[in-house]
Amino acid sequence: MPMQILPPPISRTDFDKVLARQRPTVSKADLDVHERFTKEFGEEGLEKAQAAALHHYSKSFQGFSAKLMPEQAQQLADHAAVVSVFESKMKKLHTTHSWDFLSIDSVYQYNQLPLDAKSNVIVGVIDSGVWPESKSFSDKGLGPVPKKFKGECITGENFTLANCNRKIVGARFYFKGFEVENGPLESFGEPFFRSARDADGHGSHTASTIAGSVVEGISFFGLAKGTARGGAPSARLAIYKACWFNLCSDADILAALDDAIHDGVDVVSLSLGPDPPQPIYFEDALSIGTFHAFHKGIFVSASAGNSGLPSSASNVAPWILTVAASTVDREFPTNVYLGNSRVLKGFGLNPLEMEGYVSLIAGSAAAAKGIPSENASFCKNNTLDSSLIKGKIVVCTLEVITDNRREKSIIVQQGGGVGMILADPVLKDVGFQFVIPGTQIGKEAAEELQEYIKTAKNPTARISRTVSVLHTKPAPEVAAFSSAGPNIISPDIIKPDITGPGVNILAAWSPVATTATAGRSVDFNIISGTSMSCPHASAIATIIKSYRPSWSPAAIKSAIMTTATVLDNTNGPIGRDPTGTQATPFDHGSGHINPVAAVDPGLIYDFDSHDIINFLCSTGASPLQLKNLTGNLVYCQNPPIPSYNFNYPSIGVSSLNGNLSLYRTVTYYDSGPTVYVACVDSPAGVNVAVYPAKLKFTYTWEKKTFRVDLTPIKSSNGSFVFGALTWSNGIKSVRSPIALNIV
Repeated sequence: MPMQILPPPISRTDFDKVLARQRPTVSKADLDVHERFTKEFGEEGLEKAQAAALHHYSKSFQGFSAKLMPEQAQQLADHAAVVSVFESKMKKLHTTHSWDFLSIDSVYQYNQLPLDAKSNVIVGVIDSGVWPESKSFSDKGLGPVPKKFKGECITGENFTLANCNRKIVGARFYFKGFEVENGPLESFGEPFFRSARDADGHGSHTASTIAGSVVEGISFFGLAKGTARGGAPSARLAIYKACWFNLCSDADILAALDDAIHDGVDVVSLSLGPDPPQPIYFEDALSIGTFHAFHKGIFVSASAGNSGLPSSASNVAPWILTVAASTVDREFPTNVYLGNSRVLKGFGLNPLEMEGYVSLIAGSAAAAKGIPSENASFCKNNTLDSSLIKGKIVVCTLEVITDNRREKSIIVQQGGGVGMILADPVLKDVGFQFVIPGTQIGKEAAEELQEYIKTAKNPTARISRTVSVLHTKPAPEVAAFSSAGPNIISPDIIKPDITGPGVNILAAWSPVATTATAGRSVDFNIISGTSMSCPHASAIATIIKSYRPSWSPAAIKSAIMTTATVLDNTNGPIGRDPTGTQATPFDHGSGHINPVAAVDPGLIYDFDSHDIINFLCSTGASPLQLKNLTGNLVYCQNPPIPSYNFNYPSIGVSSLNGNLSLYRTVTYYDSGPTVYVACVDSPAGVNVAVYPAKLKFTYTWEKKTFRVDLTPIKSSNGSFVFGALTWSNGIKSVRSPIALNIV
């Protein structure tokens, strides 16, 4: 149970000073609460209390986590000195042609920076650790570790001081919270290292996507051949391993954030999050920890989640850049050749050769004794008759979207099947790896296959080996699995914020992590998820930070959001898989990330911790809730500033009831005079007007405030309508999506 300690009440004017204080040791408030804490445990209080305490959070914010019974937690919560007590929950990990697709080499300003500027940025990656021997983590050509970094290289199982270098500048690991909630690491029966070494693969993949060194001649069994690299290959990495077996404890994540803030990282990347629905900010360890990071000037990006459903986006706090996932212009066809000379288009990651044609059978026609044919069609354990599938390709279907696709191939293999075709109408473009030759086919191909099996006397097929096809269209498309808005915590804030490459991404891997690779040991792997898109955004934030070191996290966020594109490579609006229907800001936020434009956006929408507090006050946050977030007693303005006037780079009004005027302020940072002109794409049923319609700037860092008048014409019947406001000076465009629910 993570807890926060309450210092004496303070006024709003002292808020910045208090949050900015560095406290390297346990505070007196900590000790006072520990004294009370020990008394709750009776005669052996001190000993039990020490055994119960897991982590002390004293570097960046005040508190500790401990193993408590519910009644003990309640007793502690009742003490005046305790800000809050909340239960630690588990987060899940959300799972490089992409950089070519993003034209990263065209960021000419970045390429012209001296190396020491590019390599001075440190990215903290909170994930499953790192495989330090990977060529992606070579420090060749890098200078000394930046002096500002205060972190450590913590040794452990199969991890020595030599495993850190000028690329991996720090490494820490956290397991106490995980073990309290899930039992000893040894009890899982899976490979692991009690150190920062990665046995999962996920952490190496995300870290190398952000800042992996350039490695030539890389492929996945011949697929996706080329040069592997991170988006910011000169940046440094600080590794915080808080995830084990795909799960991460809040208590451990909070400890990692506490350390990362103290260590001096510039960017924090979090490819993890809660299952929906997300807890409110004041009871969510990740939201609390990242608020303190934001306040200290650290940019935070996090994955939106992989549930694929409306209102399911996670990590939606306005101080976090929330990243959705989309495709790139590369596909991995794994076609099925039928005995009647027809070819069915399939997708997958199949490195296995299938010699000749073999018999086909539907799983539904191979039911084990006493199993209904529909159950057998899902190819789950103990549902198939091995005498019927031996030596054949088995056609399987999905029972639910979350089915373990890889497991189906294992069941087929155990029954003697030699191949699997999976009818997957949802994730047909997402490559999965199977233990036998396998592929996924969409709805139309599945119908044709079903008809062939039904009518042919002896249906046969051959599953081809996967090939790579580049420059496919349309791309990007928002991935079917990518979690969507609206934002259930703060409905006036459009979430996710942005989308980036997250489908079939090649990056570094742990060679002992063979579960995800169908038993094959690889150094580079292809996987999909918002876990993969988040590090793309983190890398672009890193590039901006190296070019503009004085910029706040909100300014960097604004630059990424307002320069995003909403068009694909056919020059049409970005669609959403699997149907290709037009995506909305609840799918892709402000659009698809555009690194070339993000480094030089023209205007920025900036905000700070005070603005966030004002926003939370306007949404009804109580003093106690604000204490939970900040650790201090904070007083709201009366009346509060309306939530729709929060200076966010997008514009959302979740309940537009009558005419409304809202305000935004932009900051100009270019040199020389210029004029930006407003262009409005009004949402259906609303008139939108901007005053003034022209903004004249004469000097760098000049600020201008404008008003947006919303005049509803008709109700939107409980659903949001979308539009956009774009400021342009003829060279640069600064675009904000608009989402309105007219009641």
